[in-house]
Amino acid sequence: MRADKQKVGRLLKIARGQLDGILKMIDEDAYCMDVSNQLMATESILRKANREVVRAHMAGCLLEAAQSGNAEEKLDELMGIIEKMEK
Repeated sequence: MRADKQKVGRLLKIARGQLDGILKMIDEDAYCMDVSNQLMATESILRKANREVVRAHMAGCLLEAAQSGNAEEKLDELMGIIEKMEK
């Protein structure tokens, strides 16, 4: 993985902490909209971490493949991820 491991790791640790908090909220019968807001905040952090991983892939693997004339497979992989991200 070429992404900034510290940055991605920090984001994932934040998301994990938020998930732990959400589980506690559920155990404590927190207000549904508060739980939903925390879920959306966690999703946002996970999307941010994923964007960092994809960006690093584009700047590294995809760029190298393009320079060597073998970009088609990497472009197909990238398009597959983009399609999943849109769902």
